[in-house]
Amino acid sequence: MAKSLKQSGGGISALHIVIVALSLTMTVGAWLYSKHQVDLQIENQFAAARDRTIGLIVDRMSRYEDALQSGAAYIDASDGDISRGAWRNFANSLNIEDKYPGVNGIGVIYYVDRADLSQFQSTRATERREFSIFPEHVQDFLLPITYIEPENLNAAAIGLDVAHETNRRTGLLASRDKGVAQITGPIVLVQDSGHTPGFLFYTPFYEGGPPATVTERRERFIGVVYAPFVVRKLVEGLLSKDLREVRFSIRDGKEMIYDEHSSDDPLNDENPMFQETVDLEMYGRIWSVELRSNKAFRLQNRSDQPSLILLGGLIIEILVISMLALLARSNRRAHAYAHQLTNELRAKTEHLEHANGEIEQFVYIASHDLKTPVRGIGFLVDVIEEDLEEVIGPVEKHTEIKMQFNMIRDRVSRMNDLTKGIMDYSRVGNYGTETESGVLVSKFVEDCHADFEVEPCQIRLTSEVEIIDCDSQNFRRVLENLIGNAFKYHPHPRAAQVDLTIEDLGDRIKVSVKDDGNGIAPEFHDRIFGVFQTLRKKDEPESTGIGLAIVKKAVQRHGFDISVASSEGEGAEFTFYWPKRRENESLEELGRVA
Repeated sequence: MAKSLKQSGGGISALHIVIVALSLTMTVGAWLYSKHQVDLQIENQFAAARDRTIGLIVDRMSRYEDALQSGAAYIDASDGDISRGAWRNFANSLNIEDKYPGVNGIGVIYYVDRADLSQFQSTRATERREFSIFPEHVQDFLLPITYIEPENLNAAAIGLDVAHETNRRTGLLASRDKGVAQITGPIVLVQDSGHTPGFLFYTPFYEGGPPATVTERRERFIGVVYAPFVVRKLVEGLLSKDLREVRFSIRDGKEMIYDEHSSDDPLNDENPMFQETVDLEMYGRIWSVELRSNKAFRLQNRSDQPSLILLGGLIIEILVISMLALLARSNRRAHAYAHQLTNELRAKTEHLEHANGEIEQFVYIASHDLKTPVRGIGFLVDVIEEDLEEVIGPVEKHTEIKMQFNMIRDRVSRMNDLTKGIMDYSRVGNYGTETESGVLVSKFVEDCHADFEVEPCQIRLTSEVEIIDCDSQNFRRVLENLIGNAFKYHPHPRAAQVDLTIEDLGDRIKVSVKDDGNGIAPEFHDRIFGVFQTLRKKDEPESTGIGLAIVKKAVQRHGFDISVASSEGEGAEFTFYWPKRRENESLEELGRVA
């Protein structure tokens, strides 16, 4: 004991640093993992909000296309010619205002050659209304808006020749040539008093049904069913802005046609958590939709869980460091006290045992005090989980959150195991008193049968001694660790076989524990006796890595060592020596103290 104190100087040892470093690594790892999981969960929520918003835009435009297609089919059924009243009846049947929010109306545009203009106007005159085509342009064909419902809201558009303007004309001719629905580039509707960006949505119809080629489409083209849109009204028809967790803007090419990223918006986030631009191919046009998370999203996705894990881990670190500092201080006191006793060898031994007793008592007290806050952390996790269920419902439905709570509980359990291991490791060296009862070898083996729940035939005993009465408590601890490991890490514990051999060498005994397990590769023979060292695989039982360190320390306290002979797949044999009589032990211990 005096030699050990002299080597460590009574201060913080390498073992203490390893303990703190491992614990701190576990804390930081848990914090980083928890933070990663929370960040991933928030990112997934933004992705869901993004997909929901994009999906609403695409779905709404698809529904408008269906309405236009039904109009084209209605005109086809009327052989391409339809009256004003018939179109009004059709439009009323669609119930536009309720079923298609955001659309200004639905109408018909006919393709008119200039040579046929007089006949076209005569036909319009029979419908008992004033109809004039405007404005003038140089194209050799006209594309007048002939019908549109509701007519009272779109009266300013009736007679507008969309051939006069590039975006209107280009979109319509593209729809004619492709035979599919198309939208125009950005325009301002004549019926929009706000003069905000809009567009027209076209679906063509032809004489004699759908043609197969571009040439046929141009020859048999009659006109289009169309719908005018103000982009602002289109978006208002989607999910309410107040109910969305993202804000977005829409660009058609270089032109901004809709923008919610306004500093006047109380939920606008100048530094959004997430921002993404999605390009949508929208009926012949490319819409660039820029989405940003808002303040509501930031507020809803604030999580203190990683901070709580880090705080809890740091509290544990402080407690561990405090315990080690107190332990180091006690060791320094014992070291100084041992050096003051120079007169009588017996007095030195008595005082040293007294110091060891104080250290052991301290370890018990420190371990007990450390378990209290650890249990508190476990209780806090349960409370947080219960409170969280009131917000998000049963935690079992949220796999990531449940996994993180279980991870904290695993860390608390791991801390309890480490504390117990430290206590056991520190107690090695207490050899008992003269009144300590010896270990009856045969009775010990019977106890192992019960403790490890194995059949009697699984532990074969060959012993030349009946009783071990020198430091029997630690001798029992050494054998229990070795035999227990043989069964614990055996691939088939129920079929495992352990041979315990004890030879009498006069002043000492030779003990051998041999198993038929997986064995240990030679490069790990020294490593396995280190503190917190384990070769456990993922599918094997949890281990603190202290058991074999306790074995080695207990054997070395008597001036001997332990060795292992093993290779992978051929089992392992541990061999060590042990004093046979108490007298020998006392002389050796006194010699080491001197």
